Amino acid sequence: MAQQVEQLRADGVHKEVIREGSGPLPDFRDGTKATFHYRTLRCGAEERALDDSRARGKPMELIAGKKFKLPVWEAALRTMRPGERARFRCDAKHVVLYPMVSKSLRNIAAGKDPLEGQRHCCGITQLHEHHSLGYPDLDELQKNPQPLIFDIEVLKVEEPGSYQQDPWAMTDEEKLQAVPLIHKEGNELYREGKVQEAAAKYYDAIACLKNLQMKEQPGSPDWIELDQKITPLLLNYCQCKLQCQEYYEVLDHCSSILNKYEDNVKAYFKRGKAHAAVWNVAEAQADFAKVLALDPSLRPVVAKELRSLEARLREKDKEDKVRFKGIFSQ
Repeated sequence: MAQQVEQLRADGVHKEVIREGSGPLPDFRDGTKATFHYRTLRCGAEERALDDSRARGKPMELIAGKKFKLPVWEAALRTMRPGERARFRCDAKHVVLYPMVSKSLRNIAAGKDPLEGQRHCCGITQLHEHHSLGYPDLDELQKNPQPLIFDIEVLKVEEPGSYQQDPWAMTDEEKLQAVPLIHKEGNELYREGKVQEAAAKYYDAIACLKNLQMKEQPGSPDWIELDQKITPLLLNYCQCKLQCQEYYEVLDHCSSILNKYEDNVKAYFKRGKAHAAVWNVAEAQADFAKVLALDPSLRPVVAKELRSLEARLREKDKEDKVRFKGIFSQ
């Protein structure tokens, strides 16, 4: 390990051990998965934090040999034992692509598409072509690359074949094969009432297909075929988000579906429910009317939703009268 650390130092990566790990140093051959927490800091007296996986509540996972966009992380992990915590000060040349990596990780944490805004090109091209990453601190770092410090704590290291592979680490063929299985797992979890877990499965399946779709020309037959596989998964995801009361996410996703497929009844229905939940009364009524126009057989279901909305409006009106009466009587 001492030789590896010295090689890192010679290449502009300086390691400082904060807490020793335990056991032998993993060989970290291709396929080995490391699970770790990381904190990214700017160099300087204040060491301002850019990202913190602990704050997001989920550790990072990296699989050796998968050509992760930030090779310095894999190089650093190769010098660490399970349980070890260390700081790595990296010269700017090693972290040029960090803004792109950080954007993807932040999008994942926020429940967004990790590939949002990316095109089928290399990271350096994306770096120069994008005017903004959507995060001011990352835009600044992209414009003015500088050394960064990574505070890394290794939680566990798993040998190849000893763990279930995450979608992002799969080959294209593995992704296509995995989607129906992940979809089925999501449906089973939903039937069991495990809505959050089901949403996570649907999200993983969508991410697999989005990754493949990014490699196709928009509007091409292959792109359209993948999009038609994404749509039912996205609708299932929206159903979970409705139950979790995350209505604005439902509005966004259903609107994106309807921008492409104007006759999607389920998208209108779910968007109508989301509009009703956030008191967009006119929009909810318009969406439910569209549902009836496309599928009159759903009249009983729509009528139930409209009655529920009217009852909530009456209740809200009563509450408002009581509240305003108290204000004006003072």
